[in-house]
Amino acid sequence: MNTFKFTTLGLSLLALAGCSSKEKITLETTKVETGEISESVTATGTVESVTQVDVGTQVTGIVDKLYADYNSVVHKGELIAEIEKTLLESELKSADANMESARLTYEYNRTNYERDKQLHDKQLISDYEYQTSLKDYEVAKTAYEKAQADRVRAAKNLNYAEIYSPIDGVVISREVEVGQTVVSSMNVANLYVIADLDNMQVIGDVDEADIGQVKLGQNVTFTVEAYPDDKFQGHVTQVRLNPTTESNVVTYEVVVAAPNPDHKLIPGLTANLTIYVTQESDILTLPNRAFQFMPREYPEAKDLPTADMSAMPDASALAPDEKVVWKETGGHLTPVVVKTGVNNRSTTQILSGLTAGDVVALDYESTMNNAMPEGQDAERSPFAPQPPNRNKKK
Repeated sequence: MNTFKFTTLGLSLLALAGCSSKEKITLETTKVETGEISESVTATGTVESVTQVDVGTQVTGIVDKLYADYNSVVHKGELIAEIEKTLLESELKSADANMESARLTYEYNRTNYERDKQLHDKQLISDYEYQTSLKDYEVAKTAYEKAQADRVRAAKNLNYAEIYSPIDGVVISREVEVGQTVVSSMNVANLYVIADLDNMQVIGDVDEADIGQVKLGQNVTFTVEAYPDDKFQGHVTQVRLNPTTESNVVTYEVVVAAPNPDHKLIPGLTANLTIYVTQESDILTLPNRAFQFMPREYPEAKDLPTADMSAMPDASALAPDEKVVWKETGGHLTPVVVKTGVNNRSTTQILSGLTAGDVVALDYESTMNNAMPEGQDAERSPFAPQPPNRNKKK
């Protein structure tokens, strides 16, 4: 029994000893292709209306009528509310009466002044009488001008009792009810909040590590939880330099304009933004690995392309946007200086130096080939797995 185990083990070791491994070196290459390069920055933000107006009243009074409610579509110049006008109309009538009284007084004193001036010029009245007439005229004139201003203010206040929409938009908030008293003191009393939903914007918070890549005009896509299957489009219109720090995380606000013709976007929605900081299509591209390649010698390897090292350009003479790649042609590697454009972490745009279809070296690959010596089958253990399709001996 022990002898059987020893014999089996010996055959196995013999089989392993008869195997030999050979290393095979090959050159990995790639072709210059026409494609696209994109790189993006992600952020979260809040949807807002580009134009949002608080509509209020500058007069104190009771809300008499409301012509718009939540979600009402209103147009610029449309009447949307009225304040009770009784007191305002009374103030206007009083201002009219005061102005008329002041006008009569002014005209009377003007007539007296003109008459006294002629008499004074002829030295028929004293200087005191003339100066008194002049003073009464100027006081009456000032009182008349003040009465005119009071009448204008009263008329304007009466006009303020009718509230018109200042923009085309949608009512997103109504702050008052009919019968409620609104008091105007230093601040305008708000009645409505109207937003233009045709043109929305997203205020995104971009991390400080990414803000340097964000520029005006870059394309943006974003989604909102209200419509998870929809992808909305926009572009960067402003990068605000004022930082916000929260929990030791510094972010910057980026404004993204977003058309909203179907009014799906509403103020307050949370948006998940993708800002395309690099986006080029229909360009020549090459993997970044190609710029790291340098030919090496493998004497034991066969069929490797030969490299012309004497043609290697001086690296110090290259411009910042120029790099060297090794082009493979007919079993030879030739260094080529290429001008590069945009890039991301894996791919770079080729502006000149190569054309579509050119083959460029990337790296050397090493593989192991296991070879079985001739006659090995005669020493194979009868208990070892048999090769596939092996004919059994009869």
